[in-house]
Amino acid sequence: MDFNLSEEQVAIQDSLRRYLAKDYGFEQRRTIAKSPDGFSKAAWSTYAELGLLALPFSEANGGLGGSAVDTMIVMETLGSHLALEPYLATVVVAGSLIADIGTDAQRDRLLGGITGGTLIAALAHQEPGARYNRAHVGTTARREADGFVLNGHKAVVVGAPGADQLLVSARTSGAGADAQGVTLFLVDPKAAGVTLTAYATQDAQRAAEVKLVDVKVGADAVIGPVDGALPAIERAIDRGIAGLCAEAVGIMVALNAATLEYLKTRKQFGVPIGKFQALQHRMADMAIATEQSRSLATLAALKADSDDAAERSRAVSGAKAYIGQAARTVGQGAVQMHGGMGVTDELIVAHFFKRLTLINATFGDADHHLARFSDTLLAE
Repeated sequence: MDFNLSEEQVAIQDSLRRYLAKDYGFEQRRTIAKSPDGFSKAAWSTYAELGLLALPFSEANGGLGGSAVDTMIVMETLGSHLALEPYLATVVVAGSLIADIGTDAQRDRLLGGITGGTLIAALAHQEPGARYNRAHVGTTARREADGFVLNGHKAVVVGAPGADQLLVSARTSGAGADAQGVTLFLVDPKAAGVTLTAYATQDAQRAAEVKLVDVKVGADAVIGPVDGALPAIERAIDRGIAGLCAEAVGIMVALNAATLEYLKTRKQFGVPIGKFQALQHRMADMAIATEQSRSLATLAALKADSDDAAERSRAVSGAKAYIGQAARTVGQGAVQMHGGMGVTDELIVAHFFKRLTLINATFGDADHHLARFSDTLLAE
């Protein structure tokens, strides 16, 4: 199998790298993080101009027909610059859900807005107490003559504060953690009965607690099959995990580069500390962990679009489990070799470390995915 990037993929990567290097430096990111939106609308428009927002969607849906590997390239590059724009939430997760199970009218309207950079969407699925159980949906949707009434609470919805539309999962039948009975709804975050409590996460992303009290939506707000949306939600989350793995690789590569440069310039006892064998061994361990992570992230990307749920689950959970552990090795090593300044807000290393920590916790941590991976092996 040829793992070299195609000319088109190299062009996408180079274009994004040049833009981020020129207009998305560390100090610029710090300013963006403190802005009311928490991300750069100018950068989002540039992503649209570069075709990144249309990249993973089929040509029939107004996209460029890219693959999960193309998405991996984008996420790795965004990760290396700690970009704050909701690319994962809007394009990778919410967009793929709409493309998979939306009606033609929903695809035209919503995907057209996403690819054009005029619409931001977020999946509101996780709930308090779910502990990564994707079937745990306590939010309810009660049928009415002309639609549904939603009640419930969605937790830590990343991208929700800036979203124009929320994709909300709710239970239309069954109870508890039944796999059947989950339906997906399109909800306006400004609709009556919707309350968003927004906050910044430790890695400077924006998230919100979303509470729904007697929120009325029409029948046309249903996305996909009634009672049968969970498989599509799981597939979208698996794509999101593959994207997070790629982002983590980008961060680890950048952390290794920053740490290596520091070892070459910081002197102790009259010599660069990179001359000390113990630190050389530590740096080698970090480099190996990063390259192994890249291999697993590539495998996860290759399997992310698979219709075989067991195959997809095994690949993305294996990658997430290992990369979660590798991120700790690289992140802690980088911080410790930088010394006390490695945890200061003025140094990008600390921000890389925070993002890696949050990536590990998003969509299931290393322990959760290690158990999920082992379950797939036992099932065989």
